[in-house]
Amino acid sequence: MTSTQAALPRGLGPHVPVKRFKRFLIYVIVIALAVIILIPFFWMLSTALQEEGNIFAWPPQWIPDPPMWRNFPDAWNAMPFNRYLGNTVYIVALGIIAELASATLVAYGFARFRFPGSEVVFLILLATMMLPFHVTLIPTYLIWQKFGLVGEFDPLVLRAWTAWGPFYIFLLRQFFMTLPRDLDDAAEMDGANWLQTFVYVMLPQIRPALLAVTIFAFRGYWNDFLGPLIYLTDMNKYTMNVGMYFFMGGVNEAPQWNYLMVMSTLIALPVLVLFFIAQRYFIEGITFTGMKE
Repeated sequence: MTSTQAALPRGLGPHVPVKRFKRFLIYVIVIALAVIILIPFFWMLSTALQEEGNIFAWPPQWIPDPPMWRNFPDAWNAMPFNRYLGNTVYIVALGIIAELASATLVAYGFARFRFPGSEVVFLILLATMMLPFHVTLIPTYLIWQKFGLVGEFDPLVLRAWTAWGPFYIFLLRQFFMTLPRDLDDAAEMDGANWLQTFVYVMLPQIRPALLAVTIFAFRGYWNDFLGPLIYLTDMNKYTMNVGMYFFMGGVNEAPQWNYLMVMSTLIALPVLVLFFIAQRYFIEGITFTGMKE
């Protein structure tokens, strides 16, 4: 070993500049891709703050001068979005509760109980993920129509109580399987039945997975357009997405693009805020999904 190498601090060597350059190059590529992905979002926000006549100007004006902040209250008050927001929050809240309750029970059953054909049933459940939503659209609509629930919120919420989300069940089952069975044995020795073990022992252990499911379910119900469009017939029961569709003119009129981008920004904002708040738990829940005890 030469005197120069001996003088280097531990962990440094001739390959350190190369490693730093590779890391720098990776950062540059990631930042460039992030900028490309965020361009539509920046355009949406920029359009929301512009006058209608400047939206398609060339060259495009990315920074509005001056920003038209009044577009936000004007767009919100153009239709009864206060009512639409209340309807959306109602559906989202009930849907998330139903998804968590049904999916966790089914996932716990697949992870902890064994019965003849359990693996086959689980594979059939996963296979339903291959079915496009449109394949079951007409039969499902006819079922709700027979029950006389078309035009109500029920078809958008009651389906969640049937554990209809196989992805949520798979995610939670994999997380349950990372928990040692010693927890079940210890709870049983303390006199707890399976329901008490599930509620007081298991659920606190899978909190990251529950938060991940909550984010997925929130995004799904918040962004749902086709379901409310099909089942809701009363304008007073519309959700934000359906209201925005008619707000932009439906299929017959040209939309006001600045107002449309205002509502698009407001609809996208809650999902972004929720993701950044619960980002750590969301990533942890997804990371542990593929692990087994």
